[in-house]
Amino acid sequence: MMNIQMSRLLSLLFAVALLSGCVSLAKYRALEETTSAEQTKLQGEIAALQSQKENLEKEKERVESEIAALKDRLDQMEKQAAQISTQKDAEINRLKGTYEDLVKDLKGEIEKGEIKVTQIQNKLSVNLVEKVLFDSGQAEVKAQGKDVLQKVGKILKGVQDKEIRIEGYTDDVPIGGALRQQFPTNWELSTQRATNVLRFLQEDAGVDGERLSAVGYGQFRAIADNKTPEGRAENRRIEIVLIPIDIKDVLKELR
Repeated sequence: MMNIQMSRLLSLLFAVALLSGCVSLAKYRALEETTSAEQTKLQGEIAALQSQKENLEKEKERVESEIAALKDRLDQMEKQAAQISTQKDAEINRLKGTYEDLVKDLKGEIEKGEIKVTQIQNKLSVNLVEKVLFDSGQAEVKAQGKDVLQKVGKILKGVQDKEIRIEGYTDDVPIGGALRQQFPTNWELSTQRATNVLRFLQEDAGVDGERLSAVGYGQFRAIADNKTPEGRAENRRIEIVLIPIDIKDVLKELR
């Protein structure tokens, strides 16, 4: 009887131990699976972060390269701006010399109010009233005008870095009488006068024709009131304007 009870007790203890071992093994396997899944997840996250790091490093290199290129471009632009500024200053100084020569040689006409010489920065203009160059209603340059244009042309021959534009202007009084057959409007009169001045400067004064141009503005762009005789006389004029030949190139550099 004692042996039977002992045998049952041992069997029970073995069963308990076996059951306990099975439970521990199941927990271990579950923990192992959870750990493996978490490890796989972490490895994926690490790989993703590593990829992001590499992309950020490439982006950093690209941005640094762009910054270096922009700095080089900025340095070039600053050098160009300094060069343009130096050239402009030299150009203005040369033009100042031309201005002074014109004022000196045309002193008599300037004192009479027949000619005005003005310089604004790199633009110089010589304003000649009608009576100096032309008879009323005529486009042919008269003798007195030729003398004046010879003086102007002598100085303009030495100007190599400017375009010389001859601009013709009239008052607002319509062309009348027989003159209408030759000059239907003030457009034709102003244009013909400008053209004749241009031809004289080229053919008689020896100014390079490559740098000459002529335009007529008629009664438009008045500088005085056309309601008075004095104003109309002031509007009837020829302007010889010196402007930089390479102004378009300068503007491109500044953009």
